[in-house]
Amino acid sequence: MDTPHHTAGFALDARLEADSEHVMWLSLCELRLMNDSRWPWLILIPQRQKIAEVHDLTPLDQTMLTFETNMVAEGLKKLTACEKINTGALGNIVRQLHVHVIARNTGDPAWPGPVWGHGLREPYRREALHEFSARVQAAL
Repeated sequence: MDTPHHTAGFALDARLEADSEHVMWLSLCELRLMNDSRWPWLILIPQRQKIAEVHDLTPLDQTMLTFETNMVAEGLKKLTACEKINTGALGNIVRQLHVHVIARNTGDPAWPGPVWGHGLREPYRREALHEFSARVQAAL
């Protein structure tokens, strides 16, 4: 499944590209890892141009996004043994449709509040980022 998708006219939002690292290609989405070691935090980005909302996708793409989001959420929960998976598509700052899947635990840096805007990002060490990315790939 990890073959690059080149959808005509598609471009990854510069902020998503700067804040996250490629993990793998799924059927519809690129799966990326948020470069913040405080939380296991994955992002799915449907490879479709000019899409801001889930309802902007075709019905088939909506179904694929739901399937891929649930697959990633289940894999992340098994991988991290977390208490809770937070899933959300906010898009208030980055309008390009993307879905966050975040592993949460009591006592994590923002618990029980949202992770957005909490403190300063703590980037992964390069080797830790690659190691976690490989573990995510193996879990899926």
